[in-house]
Amino acid sequence: MATSSNTGARKPANRRKTTTRRPTAARRQTQSTTSTQPKTRVDQAQALAERAVLVPVGASLLARDNLVTTVKDLTTKYRSRTGLEREFKRFERRGVTARNRFERQMRRTRTRVERELRLRRNSVQRTVKQNRRRVEREVRSVRRDLEKQSGTFSARVEKLVSDAQDRLPAVS
Repeated sequence: MATSSNTGARKPANRRKTTTRRPTAARRQTQSTTSTQPKTRVDQAQALAERAVLVPVGASLLARDNLVTTVKDLTTKYRSRTGLEREFKRFERRGVTARNRFERQMRRTRTRVERELRLRRNSVQRTVKQNRRRVEREVRSVRRDLEKQSGTFSARVEKLVSDAQDRLPAVS
């Protein structure tokens, strides 16, 4: 009997595993039968024409449904006078809330701006005051120095004049 057995046979070492899967027979069948692509040019043109007609029709039906829903909602809300007044009160409350929120925000902004202005004004006033004191101090110092120098200058001039006067009578 010539039967093959796997007991001594080994797999070759250079055999690679493939990472791509091959479709099974069942998958190949479903792919070919469920394909939505038309086969012939005539079928392709027909599908394209149907699509060109059906897209706007579907869009207009969707818009119609949305409009009908909106109108139904409005008619249920505003069917009676009480419903209309209820909606007006709701709008008024919402407006009051928005106005109050806006006023609070404006007050906060005004307060923040006033605070910043006050801080900057105080900083400028402080800087001006410091600079004025520094300039006044420098002026006083320069004045004292000039007074000292003028005092010593006048003393020297007086000494020179007296020395000159002492020498002048001796010359004449």
